[in-house]
Amino acid sequence: MNVSAWSIRNPIPTVMLFFMLTLAGLAGFHWMKIQNFPDIELPTISVTASLPGAGPGQLETEVARKIENSIATVQGVKHIYSHLYDGTAVISAEFRIEKPVQEALDETRDAVNRIRADLPGDLRDPVISKLNISGMPILTYTVSSKRMDEEALSWFVDNEAAKALLTVRGVGSVARVGGVSREVRVELDPQKLLSLNATAADVSRALQVLQRELSGGRIDLAGGEQAVRTLATVRSAEELAAVEIGLADGRRVRLDQLAKVVDTIAERRSAALLDGAPVVGFEVTRARGESEVSVAHGVRARIEQLRAQHPDITFTEAFNFVDPVQDNYEGSMWLLYEGAILAVIVVWFFLRDWRATFVAAIALPLSAIPTFFAMWWLGFSINTVSLLSMSLVVGILVDDAIVEIENITRHLRMGKTPYQAAMEAADEIGLAVIATTFTLVAVFLPTAFMSGIPGKFFKQFGWTAALAVLASLVVARMLTPMMAAYLMKADHRPSADSRLMRAYMRLAAWCVHHRLLTAIVAGLFFAGSISLIPLLPKGFIPPDDLSQTQINIELPPGTQFGETLQSAERARLLIAGNPHVKRVYTTVGGGSAGGDPFAAPAVADARKATLNLNLTPRKERHGVKKQAIEADLRERMAALPAARVSVGLGSSGEKYVLVLAGDDGAALLAAARDVEHDIRTIPGLGGITSSASLIRPEMVVRPDFARAADAGVNSTTIADTLRIATIGDYDLALPKLNLTQRQVPIVVRLPDASKEDLALVSQLTVPG
Repeated sequence: MNVSAWSIRNPIPTVMLFFMLTLAGLAGFHWMKIQNFPDIELPTISVTASLPGAGPGQLETEVARKIENSIATVQGVKHIYSHLYDGTAVISAEFRIEKPVQEALDETRDAVNRIRADLPGDLRDPVISKLNISGMPILTYTVSSKRMDEEALSWFVDNEAAKALLTVRGVGSVARVGGVSREVRVELDPQKLLSLNATAADVSRALQVLQRELSGGRIDLAGGEQAVRTLATVRSAEELAAVEIGLADGRRVRLDQLAKVVDTIAERRSAALLDGAPVVGFEVTRARGESEVSVAHGVRARIEQLRAQHPDITFTEAFNFVDPVQDNYEGSMWLLYEGAILAVIVVWFFLRDWRATFVAAIALPLSAIPTFFAMWWLGFSINTVSLLSMSLVVGILVDDAIVEIENITRHLRMGKTPYQAAMEAADEIGLAVIATTFTLVAVFLPTAFMSGIPGKFFKQFGWTAALAVLASLVVARMLTPMMAAYLMKADHRPSADSRLMRAYMRLAAWCVHHRLLTAIVAGLFFAGSISLIPLLPKGFIPPDDLSQTQINIELPPGTQFGETLQSAERARLLIAGNPHVKRVYTTVGGGSAGGDPFAAPAVADARKATLNLNLTPRKERHGVKKQAIEADLRERMAALPAARVSVGLGSSGEKYVLVLAGDDGAALLAAARDVEHDIRTIPGLGGITSSASLIRPEMVVRPDFARAADAGVNSTTIADTLRIATIGDYDLALPKLNLTQRQVPIVVRLPDASKEDLALVSQLTVPG
């Protein structure tokens, strides 16, 4: 069936069809999410295993290697990476890109469960999860108050702010950064412990047995059924201090006779600062598939409500990754409009007929707008990739319509009526238009089937371009001939070409008469273009010029939290001299804003700090690139002593990773140092850091096995005694103080001053 002829004969159904397609396209555009990049799933599975108190060496032999060997048997495994920290092992399994993510997750979980009996008994159940690229914080807020202390502010964030923000549609999680947690601390008196021949473990476990709420069964009373509960709990630190506990030798003693019981805060292991001032921060993460922009709008609206409800608390937006997304969206849409206007202007210069220009120009929006409905139906979003595709094809969308209009105009100049010219010209040029369109589809659509990680991103690019081009074909074959038949006028002039068109025709005629010379020039131009490709920089995405960057600081193992805090503040003062640094949000021992989504999950560490920098907006820098600012920051950070420093967010185009592998750890460490030293001599490189492990200071306790056997003491007892005396028992084993809205842990350990006395620690009693 001749679609063009049918449309000309039946204009009303054609108009209604495109009216409905336009409405559907506008609805699809409204429904689609605005994102920076499309949400993709990569078959990378992370296994996090926690063994509190274990060192990296123990975790490597007892946990990591066993899990690695089991995961290696899963089909499709490409690489396995392990990162070992104090008490935690993170094993990341990267599968081949064609492996379904859910299948990889299930098979990895089965592989870990198969060896669960071979892992240490104290190991907590491994947490197995898939890589979530969209699970990075998009907004970071800080709270401060002159009327509330740090503990109250921290509880406000955990209880009220987090609950309020989690009700916002699209918010995935809210995590507190910095602040402190409340705890009841039982500070044991070392001398009284020794005199009573008691241990910290005895006291902690006695409290754990006493401070409990248990079910007591069920009884029938007064003709009814009632549950029985045993409530052996106290409500305050004062009540806890008066509790009598039993010792191993049968004696009983009040808790306040051998310890000081205080309702206080836990040991500080993290902090947040805004321009050097202590604050409590929290990070907001969007859920997968949601829009950064809509989530940010909802979060900001809810923050305004919290401000109104709590006027004594100051909320400050310290860092965000939403403004760049909004700027990219607005800039891309403006370029889309700009490209459409320029395409219409070019058509006008060649056709010089407002009716013909209008018919050709109407094809552009009627091709682009219905494409948005198809994108929404396929689950796409409005992101950098899809908008790039639309911007690329915006000038191509009028090509088919121009071909149709030009041929109809030629028939009009033969003296035919617009109706007759449209019928004959559309039928004459139909095959050429279809061939042109499918040629473009053959160019764009294969990018949707690229392999690797780029293929995951460019799936939306290829399909968006192909759908838009196909939509332009439908417009050119149905709407354009119909509009030309009823809008255009007869033209009996022998030649109505513009001056530009006549000049182009003369140039085309010259090329036809000098075919050999034209072919030689075209060949030389093609060869020259190919030869320039090696000179172009290579990368997945070019370096950005956003108004945000980051500085990561890592201090030597054994560094105390206070020293890390002081080092982070010195770093802030060093970079304050750069005029483009406007705000510095510092996190010590926690926080993940701006982290690399492809990196292994990081574990909070008191010797690491991150400085999130808000820079001068790009329009106010007067040509100064972010890379130049980061280069200046690297020079300034060179004055920071005894620290590994990296500058930049580590996004694509900024980061190159060189991996060294070997079986000999000592030789590998030496080789890594040599390679790092040699790389520093290469010009043009910025920050150079190594992930090679640093020597960690530690105190080693080696039991005398003969004497331990005579006394009935084992290694586990010694380790438990030392652990509970120095840092307290495991979190899961701690007794709890039950309050109305929360549980406060009760931590039994020695005072901080006692932990600095090795002689006192060595005299601790060990049960036997």
